Amino acid sequence: MNPITALNTYKNVGIESGVAAADPHKLILMLYQGALLAIASAKNQILRKQISAKGSSITKAIKIIDEGLKACLDVEAGGEIGKNLYKLYDYMNQRLLIANLKNDTAILDEVSALLSELKGAWESIRPAAPSVLADELLQITKPSAENAKQESAPPSAVGKQAVLMYGRM
Repeated sequence: MNPITALNTYKNVGIESGVAAADPHKLILMLYQGALLAIASAKNQILRKQISAKGSSITKAIKIIDEGLKACLDVEAGGEIGKNLYKLYDYMNQRLLIANLKNDTAILDEVSALLSELKGAWESIRPAAPSVLADELLQITKPSAENAKQESAPPSAVGKQAVLMYGRM
């Protein structure tokens, strides 16, 4: 096995392990990060005149937004915010298609800025309480006198909305 193939195999195992161990909140962050990395790659490939690779990178970003972020969005539960986010994902995909056709790095920067802002907002609503699985494990391992759950701070309105749109964190 050549070193490049071994490195790619190692990267794929690392990504798969990260996904398997991630909670729903972390998975959304990974999708944002993946789309941002694909857009950054596309920008570099445009600058290096690697047109075929650029097309692949933009296609990857579109798939992450469409089949990842948009697909796991529960628009009905998210109300007006969910509908607007769905439309924003559509807008980003349309802009990426135009960037691909025109080799336009400014459009890639625009979409990257939008994704970065959403990623930052998603990071800011990270629940302070441990995950449900961790709560259950704590219940099993604590002595019976300590089995009462501790109350966590109530999530913000944005956090509650995010839970509705993307499911329990």
